[in-house]
Amino acid sequence: MNQHSSELFEQFFQNHPDLTCCRDSMEASLDILMDAFRGGNKLLICGNGGSAADAEHIVGELMKGFASPRRLPDRTVATLTELFPEEGRQLADKLQGALPAISLVSQSSLCSAIINDIGAEMVFAQQVFGYGIRGDVLWALSTSGKAKNVVWAAKTAKALGLKTIGLTGKADSPLSGLCDVTIQVPAVATAEVQEYHMRVYHRVCAVLEAELFGGD
Repeated sequence: MNQHSSELFEQFFQNHPDLTCCRDSMEASLDILMDAFRGGNKLLICGNGGSAADAEHIVGELMKGFASPRRLPDRTVATLTELFPEEGRQLADKLQGALPAISLVSQSSLCSAIINDIGAEMVFAQQVFGYGIRGDVLWALSTSGKAKNVVWAAKTAKALGLKTIGLTGKADSPLSGLCDVTIQVPAVATAEVQEYHMRVYHRVCAVLEAELFGGD
């Protein structure tokens, strides 16, 4: 990590010592995500209920600026201004760097079709099969780690050669035993788990941004 992203990472555990137990798994997750984004791959995210809202939230932090500037590469700016002399500069000034991420809970028509025609347990697995390619990452959120549709998505991802990251509560679960890395926060009650989850993914997104866009 660069200096700023390292400082953000270290500061997190100073501010939240109760999450020190997640340090190694957060660092391993960051390594997986950085490798994927640097390699031109994307992130798929899924979860149910509050975790579905978290999936949407994570996409919102990754696909546009979050806490740091995300200036476009000079080559992109030059291309825009060359192709569109009147508005290219304005477009280049407004566009922000993005980390490609797709929430698998977003597409209501597709999700309802999968649920109706195939089965509710397949709602995320079918999308992983359709979107995922080797080198992509699936981030699977489940407070219990037992949600069948999330577990089946992770199994499909592994079969396709995707890396898998789990975000769960502290109890071992089918999901934690399946993923390449699982961040297990120190709580069991759903509301407490989800409160910890927000702290974790906010810091993961901030560190990714600082590392990949060099913001301060």
